[in-house]
Amino acid sequence: MKTLYLDCFSGISGNMFIGMLIQAGVPFEAFKQAMASLNLTGYDLVCHSVNKLGIQSIYYNVLLDAERHDHGAHDHHEHHDHEQGHEHHEHHAHHGEELAGQGHLVDMTGHHHHHQHRGLPEITKIIEGAPIEDDIKAKSLAVFQALAEAEAKVHGVPVDEIHFHEVGAIDCILDIVGTVWCLKYLGIEQIATSPLHAGSGFVRCAHGIMPVPAPATAELLAGIPWYATDIKGELVTPTGAALVKVLAHAGVRPKDFVYDTVAYGAGTKDLTIPNVVRGFIGQAGEIS
Repeated sequence: MKTLYLDCFSGISGNMFIGMLIQAGVPFEAFKQAMASLNLTGYDLVCHSVNKLGIQSIYYNVLLDAERHDHGAHDHHEHHDHEQGHEHHEHHAHHGEELAGQGHLVDMTGHHHHHQHRGLPEITKIIEGAPIEDDIKAKSLAVFQALAEAEAKVHGVPVDEIHFHEVGAIDCILDIVGTVWCLKYLGIEQIATSPLHAGSGFVRCAHGIMPVPAPATAELLAGIPWYATDIKGELVTPTGAALVKVLAHAGVRPKDFVYDTVAYGAGTKDLTIPNVVRGFIGQAGEIS
């Protein structure tokens, strides 16, 4: 079976995953067209080659109009020193009571967004209404469900009360649907991963100072082998963890695996190790 083995020695995020799949052979123009079919507005997609401590990799990210005045395309979100990619607390879910009566949520850029919140029903409608294959829709919605369930458990509220920032929902949708679309494009039939390097220390988020892995990520990593080293910061984002949880056999080596392609997707950070996720693509027996 066509198999992807993810080597997550520097963690994983949605944008790192997509960057790796683009280097593995997904044409960026075709990817952009597919994402345009979701009919989301207010963003640009960034994709360019970067060198991470000697490893040539693809840096992919979503550049949001709401933040364009703060960031150039190449350093988007680097002000979130805890973030691996772009998506962690921009889509960090908030339930209805938060900032009650103020009519807004504050995202990690410090801007106040007077937008509607997007819950799972709204996100489901966007994905189901797009002209993409049904299996891509189903897998994408399963990842969103896992993400919302983790946030709901952490906040102690029902899943249907979890709302994603409207702006954050855009990059979250693009990361999740984008990853699933790329996997289908490359004909990947099964995914296995190494144990995940989660990072260590603490991160600052909308709710205050949180330990790494952040609470929603910790929920998603249940049953998944992960480890920490002395490298500080958040290396596995909630989106990265949700993608692994739903789509992959985590911590499993594929049987009789012979690969022909190695590809790298870059994270935003510069660490003492190359901040990339490595993908090996080839043939293996079915993972049980």
